[in-house]
Amino acid sequence: MLQAQRLAANGEPLVRKGIYDFLSQLSALPGIQDLSLTTNGVLLEENLDRIRSAGVRRINVSLDTLRPERYRDITGVDAYARVWSGIRAALAAGLRPVKINAVALSGVNDDELVDLARLSLDFPLHVRFIEFMPIGRSRIGSRPPLLVPEIRSRIGVLGELIPIERTEMDGPAQRYRFAGAAGEVGFIPAISHSFCSRCNRLRLTANGQLRPCLLSDRQEDLKEPLRAGCSDDDLAAIFLEATRHKPSDHNLSVVAAS
Repeated sequence: MLQAQRLAANGEPLVRKGIYDFLSQLSALPGIQDLSLTTNGVLLEENLDRIRSAGVRRINVSLDTLRPERYRDITGVDAYARVWSGIRAALAAGLRPVKINAVALSGVNDDELVDLARLSLDFPLHVRFIEFMPIGRSRIGSRPPLLVPEIRSRIGVLGELIPIERTEMDGPAQRYRFAGAAGEVGFIPAISHSFCSRCNRLRLTANGQLRPCLLSDRQEDLKEPLRAGCSDDDLAAIFLEATRHKPSDHNLSVVAAS
């Protein structure tokens, strides 16, 4: 029970009641081109069949370290072996792409950047390095940020990074591949190079609020209109209103530098 509570506190979708019915309904909606699931991977392997049956074809796994003891220190759960086994099982089941989202943390996992990037040489994994975003209170926030230029320099020992052409469905990641690699690496420079003006994401909160940005205090209520039986046109208007208020920049770079 304690482990489930920890997973739920971290926003893990696979512990949520009704998640598979919800995913099935999403995938059945007309116009849906892509449905992915972001997970910490602890419950991934045992639920792969249900995930695939619900229409999910790609997975994002949050994984900041490849060392079991460090994983336990970061997450509070001794589950590294289960996560890695789930990643391998997802690849074997044909999910593509399987992404690993790794937050680069100075003094925490910066000695593993090359090892994480090397995964893309041996496996068809998409390894994403994300700059730490100083949101809320964290003991990590007082450390100097580890930014994309430094990350690229460190993993450059593995070879030249070859740019990958962006597609319409791409998110904010800058995508690259090492020559002959089975997978790819990417960088999300949330601090060093704000991508707000190019962001194509909206955020739906757990209590039914639609936000134009993860960092925005502005939000549009979806829950009450839905419960009141609003029309599709009404919903479209709410989404358009949220989109109109997407910011062109954020102040995280100011926070990181202070």
